[in-house]
Amino acid sequence: MPDEKHGDKYLIIVESPAKTKTIKKFLDNNYDVVASMGHIKDLPKSKLGVDTKTFKADYEVLKNKLKVLAAIKKAAKNAGVIYLAPDPDREGEAIAWHIADELNNTKAKIYRVMFNEITKPAVLNGIKNHGSLNKNMYQSYLARRILDRLVGYKISPLLWEKVRRGLSAGRVQSVAVRLICDREQEREAFVPQEYWSITGNFITPVRDVFEAKLFSIDDKNVDIADRGKADSITDEIKKQNFIIAGIEHKERKSYPMPPFITSTLQQEAIKRLRFTADRTMKIAQKLYEGVELGKEGHTALITYMRTDSVRIADEALSNVRGYIHNAYGKSYLPLSPNAYKNKKSAQDAHEAVRPTRFDLPPDKVKKYLSDQEYALYRLIWERFVASQMMPAVFRQMVVQIKGGRFIFRALGSTLEFDGYLKVYDEQREETILPKLNSNDRLLLKDITPHQHFTEPPPRYTEASLVKELEERGIGRPSTYATILQTIQQRGYVVKEEGRFMPTELGRIVTDMLIKNFPQILDIGFTADMEDKLDNVEEGNANYIELLKSFYRSFEQLVAKAGKQMKNMKATEEKTDIICEKCGSPMVIKWGRNGMFLACSNYPECRNTKNFKRDENGKITVIENEKSDLKCELCGGSMLIKRTRSGARFLACENYPECKNTKPYTTDVTCPACGGDIAERSTKKGRLFYGCTNYPKCDFVSWNKPVNKTCLKCGSKYLIEKYTKKDGVVVACPNKDCDYVEKK
Repeated sequence: MPDEKHGDKYLIIVESPAKTKTIKKFLDNNYDVVASMGHIKDLPKSKLGVDTKTFKADYEVLKNKLKVLAAIKKAAKNAGVIYLAPDPDREGEAIAWHIADELNNTKAKIYRVMFNEITKPAVLNGIKNHGSLNKNMYQSYLARRILDRLVGYKISPLLWEKVRRGLSAGRVQSVAVRLICDREQEREAFVPQEYWSITGNFITPVRDVFEAKLFSIDDKNVDIADRGKADSITDEIKKQNFIIAGIEHKERKSYPMPPFITSTLQQEAIKRLRFTADRTMKIAQKLYEGVELGKEGHTALITYMRTDSVRIADEALSNVRGYIHNAYGKSYLPLSPNAYKNKKSAQDAHEAVRPTRFDLPPDKVKKYLSDQEYALYRLIWERFVASQMMPAVFRQMVVQIKGGRFIFRALGSTLEFDGYLKVYDEQREETILPKLNSNDRLLLKDITPHQHFTEPPPRYTEASLVKELEERGIGRPSTYATILQTIQQRGYVVKEEGRFMPTELGRIVTDMLIKNFPQILDIGFTADMEDKLDNVEEGNANYIELLKSFYRSFEQLVAKAGKQMKNMKATEEKTDIICEKCGSPMVIKWGRNGMFLACSNYPECRNTKNFKRDENGKITVIENEKSDLKCELCGGSMLIKRTRSGARFLACENYPECKNTKPYTTDVTCPACGGDIAERSTKKGRLFYGCTNYPKCDFVSWNKPVNKTCLKCGSKYLIEKYTKKDGVVVACPNKDCDYVEKK
């Protein structure tokens, strides 16, 4: 019980209101639970906020948290014991320290408690085994926060001065942009190489037909570089007699993957559910904090989702094994639990991401969850259950077909035991071969050469970029979602058909940072810094010394860059293009929206144009397309232009004298009010489609509407969207209708 001298209440302080609802269910009336609503303190926005000699950070209470803090202090007056229970990570530890600092005048005893899951046993156990604030973890947070502040607040003003106002640089984000830029350069430098393969269809003695691929010629790997050689080999193959030279039967086992950690959860949610990393983490946070489940009340469904460990608690292993035995039978349960190893860099502070209760399978709680919450919960549930199941067993058949100096190979594969695939199905194709016997003679039905070209490395998707960041040790799993969101918001990269491309701005800024701050943009240096921050958290390094060591060289680079960094604003490149309005030559300038052509006779002539360069550097003017509409203000033609996000709009050709603009409408009628659907963009530059009658009509769609009727449910319009399997497809927008057609 609380100390009577200090008060008669226990106070638990968490981050979110959702957690308060879940935790209150487990405790009696002696406990009060309040939320800090995230961080209550941060570095000031208007100044650096860090003394670069002592590295003391000038944290201040956020203005929008003054009322929250006042409520916390009021609740603390009645408490004899205060439990600080923000999330069990660096950010949560910082919140706990800042709250403790603001409660320094209280007479109550203050403890730190951590919950890996918001269940009654975990909460009661956390309170019972309370500890103290973790100084090393907080100092690791401080070191990271101060490093990011130094990089951002020292480099960003240079970008404002040299490129354009509003730009910023980030210690980790800028390296992520570099990865995307480097990949684009690899693609541009890539030279495709032609090669050919040959497949044949063979007829068995009982007239079955199956396909085999040319495997070797004269016991050497097939290497066919051009059509001439392919045709010559094909002609020779047609003259051969074929026999089955050997049949090999193999058993192949496919083992389940480990339960999710943060990075793998993000990757799979991107691949399977088409969620962004940011969306995945927001939904997971809600599932961790708790959702309303009818009579169950506010209930947490998963463990803490920011983790890099695949460790599982013994109790959870026992529970999931019992569930597998009851739900699927003894044959699906290994004799002992499946064990998985952590990576060397894993901190192992928390368990893997898993369900908290096995009496709440996804279908039982589906009616209480949104579609996205259900999809993610089901993914986590199935991955964890599958991780403790038997492997799947495949029967493979390898057939060697000989004809002269040519060997063809056919592969067959059938599933004999589904094992974990019964729960966590993965894309697989079974190839069933007909009944074959060694020394069977075969007839060649037909032979076909196929032309191929080597392909450049693919652009990063969110999933592959997260994987790359993790493998290179850049950032930490808890930061990946923020990194991906930030680099898009800054306009350094865009996503096309689900893949990242650097913008012109992103390439220019990255190039400037590499030249002037090679250490900051060095991938190895950034990964090494993450290890040093981990050392601070483990108590093996001093965070002040870490900051001093970094800042000594960084300060010199900042001073040097101020003098030597290229000033894009003042840069002009002469061209051979002549201004059609005044006859002066056009020059390439850098503006808010990137590079453009401008008349050299500015300000007398304000003519500007967009342009593009071909692979040889030749400049071509991009003429604005004229629409069929006339400006109702001045009679000029309305031109089709684009915003930075790519959304089209109509603007008068007589700009700047006439500033008339209109939305660019599609040929789709708004299903909500009968208005027109137009292309629009958010403040952050994301393209979407909305009704021209906004705000009276709030119809919006992230996917492009198509003026076609659904043949299955009768929807008045379809949407165009991208899928990993089929590329761009046209689909029904209704959730309950699965109509899809390839574009």
